[in-house]
Parts: sequence; C-alpha cells; structure tokens
Amino acid sequence: MSQSDFMERDTVLVLSDNDEVIGSASKKESHQFTPKNPRGILHRAFSVFLYDLSTQELLLQQRASTKITFPNVWTNTCCSHPLHGMDVNEVDAPEDVMDGTVKGVKAAAVRKLEHELGIPVGQLPMDSFKFLTRLHYWAADTVTHGEKSPWGENEIDYVLFVTVPNKDKLTIKPHVDEVDDVCWVTKAKLLEMFADKDLLFSPWFRIIANRWMISSGEETGKGGWWDDLDRTMNTNEFCDYESIHRFDPQEEHLGGGGNAGPLFGVGK
Repeated sequence: MSQSDFMERDTVLVLSDNDEVIGSASKKESHQFTPKNPRGILHRAFSVFLYDLSTQELLLQQRASTKITFPNVWTNTCCSHPLHGMDVNEVDAPEDVMDGTVKGVKAAAVRKLEHELGIPVGQLPMDSFKFLTRLHYWAADTVTHGEKSPWGENEIDYVLFVTVPNKDKLTIKPHVDEVDDVCWVTKAKLLEMFADKDLLFSPWFRIIANRWMISSGEETGKGGWWDDLDRTMNTNEFCDYESIHRFDPQEEHLGGGGNAGPLFGVGK
C-alpha cells in the first residue's frame, strides 16, 4: 500500500484535551491543517525509544522521503498511532493510563516496529515496554511544505522506552517506504547531530529529548532518562501517568494552512 492509501485507510483515535477517546478520523483528515481545523484533529500517538544496554546507544530512524508528513527527518526509533478496529485492541481506557499498563498503545508499538523496521514481534514483547508519560504537542510541517503547509501533527503522545541486552541479537530490516536510514547513537553523538544545521529532526523528538532524555535534571533533580537506563526501566521514579505535558512547537513549525499560532504559551 502507498502512503496515501494508509492515510485514507487508517482510523486514528480522536481525543478530548484530557486524552479521552471521543471519536475517530482517518489519518489523512486528522493531519490536515485548514482554516476549519488550524491544527488538524487531536489524536493519540506513541513514540518508542529503543536502547542497546551494552553500549547505551539509542536507535534513530530517518523517515522516508516518500512520507507525506515530516519526510526526511531524523527521529526516535518509531513514532505512529494506535488505531481503531485492529485485531489486537489498541484503545486504552483512562484506567489503563493511570495504572501504566497501556496495553493498546504497546500493541500498536509492536505492530509498527515490525512494519517500519522489520523487528519480529517476538523480539520486543509488549511487557518489555516502559510507559513513562504523555505530552500534547502540535506542529505544522512547514519545513517540508512551506508556511501554508496543509499537513501537520496534533497529538497526545505516549512515550515508551524499551531495551535489548545487545543490538547484535536484534533483527532490523527497514521498510523502504517508511524508513530511509537508521543509526545507533550515544548521547554525545545525538547532541552533535542536533548541532548540525544540515540535519532535520522531528519536532516531537526534539521536545522529548531536550525536556527529559538528556536534560540536566534541574527540573526534577533526578537527571535525564538516558542517564540511568536501569533506574528508568526498573523503577517508577520517572513515571508520570497523571500529567499531560503541553508544548507549542518551535517557531519554524507555527502557521500552516490554518495560520495556527501558539496554543499553550509555554510547556506545561
């Protein structure tokens, strides 16, 4: 199937501002930035961060040039959406969020890791994923499509960490229509890449990385999530299931087809 086919077929979970599932929409409709819907339609998403414990490296992917939204950008391991109508239920209720189980989001993550990166289902079982928190962000894809971009993101994004003892035992066969490249990076290498003005990064990845993954820990006093993966994965010190952290995009991602301006003012 083509990217356009997936945009028409896949049915995302439409949300209230409090992350309650209130309906459905096609992936295409939810990502269109128009005067009627300046930031598209709010829907549920997830972001997976896969680490090699032997080297403390994170797996990045470069989204395919054929992607309709945010092509060519480097981002975290896998980013996508739970959907309505899947064989394995991907719709989590509020109680699933509050107890941190979010089996629906995790099922969607397993499905998309296989689809995008060719990682067999059994290599990353659902119970190996750690749900950390949620963020509501939006961003017009103005870098790709210009200041009046008809495309963008408006999501409540569930952050999932997962680790493997050694990457050499992991099967990775990227789907050419989804992923142009992959690489494993240390924190130092990622910061070097962020400083390279010739590289593009997804706005959601920058937010998560700068806010929590590689932060100085000034806000929480606990350091960044990447600083101690054992503590991140095996304790609940970094888990926040109650909050929905809210972020406007970087300035270059304001605007779009509905001329959307700041919504939140500051991250919350």
